[in-house]
Amino acid sequence: MSFPDFSTLAWWRAIATALIVALVGSYAQARGGDVPQEFLARVVHVHDGDTLWVEPEEGGPRIKLRLDGVDAPEICQAGGEASRDALARHLQDQPVQVRTRHLDRYGRPLARLKVEEGDVGAWLVREGHAWSYRYQNSSGPYAMEELLARALRRGLFAQPSEEPRDFRRRHGPCPQR
Repeated sequence: MSFPDFSTLAWWRAIATALIVALVGSYAQARGGDVPQEFLARVVHVHDGDTLWVEPEEGGPRIKLRLDGVDAPEICQAGGEASRDALARHLQDQPVQVRTRHLDRYGRPLARLKVEEGDVGAWLVREGHAWSYRYQNSSGPYAMEELLARALRRGLFAQPSEEPRDFRRRHGPCPQR
């Protein structure tokens, strides 16, 4: 039986990453009851094309949400900043209706957002700023919006582009800013 080389930086990084993910997940699960299933909020910060912060109308701490059903380009990926900027223009300081489903693997609530114009995820995909999130054999909840955006060559679909999951697989996560 061989033991790992505990002196390598890569080994310590892997352990630290695993511990952080486990702690965040545990904390999020412990707080899971604190995040309402449906509530009104105001968008206070857009982190990237599918992650944002809201402030609940009823008060309480700000909540970091991941948009459910979409996969936007990574911020360091081609189209990432454009996706973030489009979402920020559409939502910044806007009131939204939030409906959470469950927590993702990073402890963020997965949420569908609605504004007066309708479903934010559908808008994001229809305008070509994100893909419909594919899971296993499903083409995702916004497959029709993605087909429309592709047919009209909007945003990301104006030219060939790499889906975020493939980008992350090849390059890893974007460096933190």
